Amino acid sequence: MPGLWGKTRTTLEMIKWEHSIFALPFALTATILAAGGVPSLRTLGWILVAMVSARSCAMAFNRWADADLDAANPRTRTRAIPAGQLSRPFVLGFTILCAGVFIAASASLNRLTLLLSPLVLLVLLSYSYMKRFTRWSHLVLGLALGLAPSAAWIAVRGLLDPRILVLTATVMLWVGGFDVLYACQDFEHDRSAGLHSLPQAIGIPNAFLAARIMHLMMLGLLVWFGMLFHFHAAGWAGVIAVGLLLAYEHALVSPRDLRRLNAAFFTMNGVIAIVFFVFVAADLWLRNHA
Repeated sequence: MPGLWGKTRTTLEMIKWEHSIFALPFALTATILAAGGVPSLRTLGWILVAMVSARSCAMAFNRWADADLDAANPRTRTRAIPAGQLSRPFVLGFTILCAGVFIAASASLNRLTLLLSPLVLLVLLSYSYMKRFTRWSHLVLGLALGLAPSAAWIAVRGLLDPRILVLTATVMLWVGGFDVLYACQDFEHDRSAGLHSLPQAIGIPNAFLAARIMHLMMLGLLVWFGMLFHFHAAGWAGVIAVGLLLAYEHALVSPRDLRRLNAAFFTMNGVIAIVFFVFVAADLWLRNHA
């Protein structure tokens, strides 16, 4: 049992399960908008299972695919596979298990979610190889997380409403922007290893500018999203809060000072996602009880 517990703890650390908070609030936002409130516990439960299993599958596969690259990078050589804490076959097996759980959860929701589940997995898993070919891998990661609200909408409604694609594009630019900032710390390694990233291609100062542009575009899409779903005061307050939090996030780091990058990347983005969901949920509740 101590060995099993240790391996379980290492696996949870490897997939950074706590970072599910990035996409989950946006998926829940789409869920309550699609349902016009809180959906059935059955639907909500399967959406949560699908979200966690899909993300766990993607993270585990990324660690499996990047094991050799991680071993050569001083920042990542202490990860589970390079450090010898988990074997590559074990991680691949865990990936397959999570993929199976995701497909089973999709099948338990409706026919369209089941039919689309292989396509979702293809997007999620392909990100791990994008940095080998293109500087725009950040947007592929953004798309992987951005699929969450559209998938949640389909899970509730059984069909896709084009309006929810605006939230998917919003999340894609949000994630893509902060992943550009996060990649700045691997500038030297990416260049020496022949990997592609926006900072490696255009330099760190220009990468910061690109991240700011992505986040400004994200805020524009968020305003459009609010208009499409007829936000009232609470919803618009959530949009304003996201803008202020993004501004603070960018103030934490600069091209010459990346020391607080983890605070900007992990803490602030989790706060942004939760704050937006809370305000939209409040807005919907007030409208339903007006």
